[in-house]
Amino acid sequence: MAQPSDLSNFDPARPASAEQIAGLLFALLLVDPSLQIAEVNQAAETMLGRGAKRLLGQNFLEVIGPIDPRVEHRLSTADAALVAREVLISTGETEKRVNLTVSPLVSHAGWRVITLSEVGHDETGNDEEIASSMGAPSILAHEIKNPLAAIRGAAQLAARKLSGADIKLANMITDEVDRIVRLIDRMQQLGARSAETGEPCNPHEAIRSAIATVRAANKAKVEIIEEFDPSLPHVIANRDALEQVLINLISNARDAVSSTGQGQVTVRTRFVSGLAFSAIRFGRAVRLPIEITISDNGPGVDRAMRDHIFEPFVSSKKSGQGLGLALVRKLVHDMNGSVNHERDVKRGLTRFRVHLPMASNKSR
Repeated sequence: MAQPSDLSNFDPARPASAEQIAGLLFALLLVDPSLQIAEVNQAAETMLGRGAKRLLGQNFLEVIGPIDPRVEHRLSTADAALVAREVLISTGETEKRVNLTVSPLVSHAGWRVITLSEVGHDETGNDEEIASSMGAPSILAHEIKNPLAAIRGAAQLAARKLSGADIKLANMITDEVDRIVRLIDRMQQLGARSAETGEPCNPHEAIRSAIATVRAANKAKVEIIEEFDPSLPHVIANRDALEQVLINLISNARDAVSSTGQGQVTVRTRFVSGLAFSAIRFGRAVRLPIEITISDNGPGVDRAMRDHIFEPFVSSKKSGQGLGLALVRKLVHDMNGSVNHERDVKRGLTRFRVHLPMASNKSR
């Protein structure tokens, strides 16, 4: 960045270069002639899953490798510029597909600035694209309401003749039908570009409710483990939408491991303070420090489908319609959040991470 020619005219309120780099939403790294990492921004820490202290001094190729030999050869050539799309990298335990650029610094021979931006995140899709992709489900949504009304009526009649624990099950049916009806009302608006305003809510309450719903229908009796951070603050979200997102993700994880015999699903929450995640919404940056991770030890999504799993009508299930994850993406997007998928090859785990904005103390 060019320096001001007259320091007397320099505005002290203007952000310094380091602050500008720290604010970038894509990963940026400075490497020396031997490809050792000299500087990283916060987005690079997030993408690579390591803090700056663990990245500085490391060889860039060893941090992201192994990669495409053609890209590696280009990176090994001093002062060579590079633009590579959809490069598969390994960030320790996970694989990610990224767009990569390398910009040589003319003023310092051999030194380069490298940027990485992940492919396939929901925030890469714009509102118009997501709205149009959900048009068909929106049209079909109203067809579901009539049978739901019949189910609700039958559950109410059954509750009058039941007692004890059976009444709780009947009431759960009624509650779930009411929630689904509210969800259908939202589905009919999925084509709209405007998003509903979220409210402060306790994410653990939504998670526990979703887990209870999945367990009630869990014929395979898959173990669902809760690893919660009890100090987690409230999030800004639509409670019904968040619960539906979690039901979809937890149900998918359960289905993925139900035939393994030793299936295990883990739901974890944490506050990502040091590795804060940001997404672009409505032309502004939104910090998303609240993370909910649903992981399972199933076989994972087929590699050819990993970059398309949030698209409508894409499913790895034989009887799947491919609407669940498309709906997840839309609902999370409406809450100004982000959802992404990764495969931990080393540990044999599939993870879906949902990042949400935190509620301020004033709004709670």
